[in-house]
Amino acid sequence: MPMYQPSSRREVDSSQVLDLETAVKDGVLGGGGGGVITTAAFASDKLDLKIMIEELESMDVPTVFICPISLEPMHDPVTLCTGQTYERSNILKWFSLGHCTCPTTMQELWDDSVTPNKTLQQLIYSWFSQKYLAMKKRSEDVQGRVKEILENLKKIKGQARVQALKELRQVVQAHGSAKKTVVENGGIGLISSLLGPFTTHAVGSEVIGVLVSLNLDLNSKSDLLQPAKMSLIVDILNEGSIETKINCTRLIGMLMEGTDFASENIASLSLLVGLLRLVKDKKHPNGVLVGLSLLETICSHESVRSSFVNVGAVPQLVELIPGLTNECLELVLHVLELLSSTPEGRLALKDCPNTIPNIVKLLMKASENCTQLALSILWAICKFAPEECASLAVDAGVAAKLLLVIQSGCNPMLKQRSAELLKLCSLNYTTTIFISKCKLTRTIQ
Repeated sequence: MPMYQPSSRREVDSSQVLDLETAVKDGVLGGGGGGVITTAAFASDKLDLKIMIEELESMDVPTVFICPISLEPMHDPVTLCTGQTYERSNILKWFSLGHCTCPTTMQELWDDSVTPNKTLQQLIYSWFSQKYLAMKKRSEDVQGRVKEILENLKKIKGQARVQALKELRQVVQAHGSAKKTVVENGGIGLISSLLGPFTTHAVGSEVIGVLVSLNLDLNSKSDLLQPAKMSLIVDILNEGSIETKINCTRLIGMLMEGTDFASENIASLSLLVGLLRLVKDKKHPNGVLVGLSLLETICSHESVRSSFVNVGAVPQLVELIPGLTNECLELVLHVLELLSSTPEGRLALKDCPNTIPNIVKLLMKASENCTQLALSILWAICKFAPEECASLAVDAGVAAKLLLVIQSGCNPMLKQRSAELLKLCSLNYTTTIFISKCKLTRTIQ
């Protein structure tokens, strides 16, 4: 191979470095237009390639358009003597770092000139122009259709209203421009007004499906937080399909973000029961995460915790623990920790036979955060009923687990709490054994 000879870098003026037939092979142009490249794209009012690339960021781009260095679409492709093509700025930076090789093949360069690849540049521009204009056309069609649906919703009722809302939901979920059109044309207020005391669940489910895909401002949230509308949303959550239940849960979570609300209005017993059903639904595990997330948010309000304990939440959440993912585990443990801050919660945790065994198993098993939450729960119930819970914890293997925490490289606060819990359990366990032996001796005598 000829050795690389340093020279003043020059640019070869060539517009035919890339063979056109090779470039369009395997559908480089992405179909449509028959692979024909026209010069119309290069008119004086041509589109900005950089803007088109940014707006089509999520689209799969043909690999021949991608710079091997940056893995981004090329704006100004240049070709080396090895036949490899790169974005001009990227390959010049490679050279400026002192490299005298082709980044892809690692061949030494015998010629350091870079040749503008006009054919590839035209292909890139033509492909992005075609996709960009098609996207704009679809966007205009979508916006027009959204406006038409919003106008129809003011007039139609019954099944026609359900069908119109269903179409709007599908369009909003599929197109970002549709969401903007709904907001700009007063669609949120119009759609929210369809939720009322006489709204059917069929209409309500579709309304909620649309609203959950939109960015709601504070005024819209305040309107939806009215007791009558919240009551309807909760009813639909309890009786709807799994998709509707998840949409209702997400919408309620959205309404609670950044707003002041009366916790007794939003955290009704019906809502708490509905969320427990959602997180326990083994046939539809996709509802567990969203349900636990909302329960965590609701339980962050102290006034709600006693009500949640009273509907039997503690044993139901404890039974969920063995089958949860780490993300869901942290949520359920945080909820149980919040409930353990109340006397009712501590009593319910103590009375549930699987609380201590299930919690002890999580120490040093899932994540450090899970370990911290598990320690907090164990501490709360062992302090609440030391004589009864200490022996149960020791029997569940808490001593070995706590020693692992103390000897690990985790947070010093966790180590301190583990030492305190180990001392508490050991002291009460020893006392319990001593009392038992005394009773046994008296019986024998």
